[in-house]
Amino acid sequence: MVCKGTSLNVEVGFLYSFTGELYCGLRLGSRTLVASPVNMSCCDSVDGKRVLDDVKDYYGKRLKKSDDLRIPTACSTQQTAGVPLAVRAAIGEVHDEVVTRYYGCGLITPEHVDGCKVLDLGSGTGRDVYMLSKLVGEKGFVTGVDMTDEQLEIANKYVSYHTEKFGYTKPNVEFIKGYIEKLGEAGLKDNTYDIIVSNCVVNLSPDKKAVLTEAHRVLKTGGELYFSDMYADRDLPEDIRKHQVLWGECFAGALSWKEFAEISTKIGFSQPRIVSASLSPIEDPELKAVVGDYQFASVTYRLFKLPATKDESCEAVYNGGISGWEDTLKLDYNHTFKRSEAVGVDSELATILKHSRFAEKFQFEKISDALAEEDNLVDPFQYISVHGQSPNACCASDDKPATNGGCCKPTEK
Repeated sequence: MVCKGTSLNVEVGFLYSFTGELYCGLRLGSRTLVASPVNMSCCDSVDGKRVLDDVKDYYGKRLKKSDDLRIPTACSTQQTAGVPLAVRAAIGEVHDEVVTRYYGCGLITPEHVDGCKVLDLGSGTGRDVYMLSKLVGEKGFVTGVDMTDEQLEIANKYVSYHTEKFGYTKPNVEFIKGYIEKLGEAGLKDNTYDIIVSNCVVNLSPDKKAVLTEAHRVLKTGGELYFSDMYADRDLPEDIRKHQVLWGECFAGALSWKEFAEISTKIGFSQPRIVSASLSPIEDPELKAVVGDYQFASVTYRLFKLPATKDESCEAVYNGGISGWEDTLKLDYNHTFKRSEAVGVDSELATILKHSRFAEKFQFEKISDALAEEDNLVDPFQYISVHGQSPNACCASDDKPATNGGCCKPTEK
């Protein structure tokens, strides 16, 4: 139990609290720091700032390319096979230096992004920003927020390159230096974005509740947080939490999936919906000895910011027409909509479809008897045990093995 005003005797600068509601404290090298009081954000404390400085140093100075990661699966990309050709093509057009210095753990490809205003939390060198820049088109706009100067330097270096490559008359991207826990300080206003994406970044934050709260604030009603991150099968003990390499490689800062679900729904998001999930085993002998039998999974979830009053359950008919998903739209692991086929949806899913960017692609019909609310599977480890793992690495398919770094080049269908 950490007490207010008590020095903590741990080895590295990482926090016990990931919601900002408990005390924070750490020891980094020979520096013993003091725990922060419960009413302070971890990011506002000396401790939290040093955690953020450690992350900046790890990703800005220590890592020079994705191959420098000690655990390749930690921040390699993951997605199901059958990624649309347009997405593969968009990634294939991103400059090699941007891709080489990219450390995400998922392939962030939300559907139907044409003309949308998108925010990337922890955008790094900008791989996902530039991919989305191509997909949203010249009428859309993508903002990347990152705190690391070295990564922002690379991202900004190629704005003109991608503007010209995509044939745009002016840039449709911007990169802002800032903290994802404090988007207001970076100038981001309420109810601004249609979609927020993030790629193996939230677990690096010392105050995950603040990140999710800020994401909810800047999203429009009906907007979506679509992101990949690492999750643990249960709450992690101190010896894992305090391990610097495991933190930098996306493991030690991982929330348990259960805590994440509790935080996100308490903030006001919809129930988390699993898009894909795969186990992330640790093979490095030294690190494996630290984690023991704790398991980790790389998961893509989608959360929606819904109106206060939900719509009634109904039948939803997908009209088709979304590029890359013309005939079949898979919203999550449990809900696939085939063109012109009526599907009964519960109150929450009806509200998502009617108030999000997907509304224009659906028709809705009333039903005589209301449907009970579905108990969707949120636990990624149970999902994997029932449904198997999603292919681990971007654009993985039967004839193309998963690779770290710059994959997803265009392929023939």
